Amino acid sequence: MVCDGRSPPRRAKCTLDRSESRRNSAVLKWLLTLLVALVMLTAISPWLGRRFGLGRLPGDLMVRVRGRDYYVPFTTTLLLSLALTALSRLL
Repeated sequence: MVCDGRSPPRRAKCTLDRSESRRNSAVLKWLLTLLVALVMLTAISPWLGRRFGLGRLPGDLMVRVRGRDYYVPFTTTLLLSLALTALSRLL
């Protein structure tokens, strides 16, 4: 960050260096990509469960506490992580 020569910058007019701007832009792109991927995975997860049996694999836990069901998909998460890692390596 470059300011008008004052340290610390209180009311000084500050601008970002080009390298900081590029770095912030790259981080923003990755966050946006992760958000879109998470939304897409959430949207297609019911279809994946019906079609491929994801969510009913050995190691996926269903816990009932005080009348509420909590679902902890350990195996499904591991399987999807491996599949996405393989896909990212191919691309």
